[in-house]
Amino acid sequence: MHIDGKLYKTLVKDKQMMLTSITNIEKTLDYARKKNIEVIHVGLRFEKGYPELANGKSGLRKAIPNAGTFPINGFGSQFYETVRPIAGEFVVTGRVGASGFTGSNLDIYLRNNKIENLYLVGYATHVCVESTFRDAHEKGYNTYVISDATSAFNQTQQNFFFSEVVHHFGEYLTTKEFIKE
Repeated sequence: MHIDGKLYKTLVKDKQMMLTSITNIEKTLDYARKKNIEVIHVGLRFEKGYPELANGKSGLRKAIPNAGTFPINGFGSQFYETVRPIAGEFVVTGRVGASGFTGSNLDIYLRNNKIENLYLVGYATHVCVESTFRDAHEKGYNTYVISDATSAFNQTQQNFFFSEVVHHFGEYLTTKEFIKE
């Protein structure tokens, strides 16, 4: 969601919500690191030619290759400068779908490390965050979304998720509530 990124330029309508979420992700990450809360980074990246998406005919499996987004080792699949992983933080690999669990080693890492409570931040609220949130619930995790440390492409999408979806699969809180300011 970098300001020079394809998705930011073409899909993000509420730029201020995006910028606010970046600031709040930075605050959340800083707090987690200071309090020794486990930090897990879940990116999205595809091999050249997008073989993982198997010539998708619809949805993200079609849209991602068409847009040329998330190329492995390229701009658009790297972690945002101010929230890059540091030594000791787990970086999920193998992800091939909207959910951070799809095709990845996330679930096994969480289970092996006896992590039961998940606090989600990131993008886009109504796509990847929601997919991961739903999957986490189905897998038995206690899942929370830090509402102002996420952003959808527009306020309508953001509001719908928090008013109509969250209560089915977990809870949400603000950055201030998470860091107990």
